Amino acid sequence: MFGKKGIQLDPALMEKVRAAAAKAGYASPDEFVAHVLERELSRTDDASNDADVKKKLEGLGYIS
Repeated sequence: MFGKKGIQLDPALMEKVRAAAAKAGYASPDEFVAHVLERELSRTDDASNDADVKKKLEGLGYIS
């Protein structure tokens, strides 16, 4: 995955990724990294959605 897409990690970080992936039972380091990135991107999306909800509630007068 990384070689094909051009993503490079520091060798020490890559070793940590390999160890974490093996410990957590992932099939490969690529699968582990993909899952972590998806989780973080989801959190970012959730944060922006929270701001949107707050704006809507303010517009409706529920929050001032």
